[in-house]
Amino acid sequence: MAAITASMVAELRGRTDAPMMECKKALTEAEGDLGKAEELLRVKLGNKAGKAASRVTAEGVVTSFIDGTTGALLEVNCETDFVTKNDSFLALAQAAAELIAKQNPADVAALGALAYSQDGFGPTLEDVRKGLIGKIGENMTFRRFTRFSGNKLAAYLHGTRIGVMVEFEGDETAAKDTAMHIAAMKPVALTSADVPAELIEKERAVAAGKAEEDRKAAEAEGKKPQPADIVAKRIEGGVAKYLKEVSLHNQAFVKNDKQTVEQMLKATGTSVKSFTLYVVGEGIEKKVDDFAAEVAAQVAAAKAAA
Repeated sequence: MAAITASMVAELRGRTDAPMMECKKALTEAEGDLGKAEELLRVKLGNKAGKAASRVTAEGVVTSFIDGTTGALLEVNCETDFVTKNDSFLALAQAAAELIAKQNPADVAALGALAYSQDGFGPTLEDVRKGLIGKIGENMTFRRFTRFSGNKLAAYLHGTRIGVMVEFEGDETAAKDTAMHIAAMKPVALTSADVPAELIEKERAVAAGKAEEDRKAAEAEGKKPQPADIVAKRIEGGVAKYLKEVSLHNQAFVKNDKQTVEQMLKATGTSVKSFTLYVVGEGIEKKVDDFAAEVAAQVAAAKAAA
């Protein structure tokens, strides 16, 4: 039986990009033959993982971790909802959130380089991710995370698809209620003053476009259009309404719509410093399979080959 050295494992890993433990297993099975070991890995993991790596990961989970005033919110993506219920995938996501909070990686690449072993894969989180791609047969990616430190924290997870982390001072119940409210109402900023300028300008453009349509309709009916100053007030009124709808403080509190979130927080002696909201797959273009078209294409290809 040939001795399996660290250099042999490293060489095989460089050839295949397979997890270290899988390389060692393959070399053992191949009795130290690098070529045979590479072939074994290509069959077991390489081709499977390589194909999976190009597929869109628009499903997934949001998970959180809090330890005192340190915490993390993380989105991990996969291809299908089925995998979001897989114990190994869920364990990977939760472990990654804890690593973020405790070790403060700079980015996703740094996160993947952290030490972690699971299901026989390792010694890094990235090795485990690649190993599980091969084992489960589906691509999975660490998409984004936010780390928190220095303030009291409250988290709310709506199932596994929506996650919120709130930094606050004051009452913990009020903070958790605020996190739940954010998950339901999805504000874009803490206050009206914090709403990004590009969103405001987009809303102003929409309001101006609506005003122009109203002007054209009035002219078509032979009516006198509204004066420019009135139109300008209507546009700014629409923008002001939008700002109230998308800023957390101005929204009607979901558990008591007779008061705003700001009023609820003030009544409980609580202040929210910041919040982060993640929705699984937000902004990812999902692939929509046209099964009928796929079958037709296969039939056409078969006829052409004949």
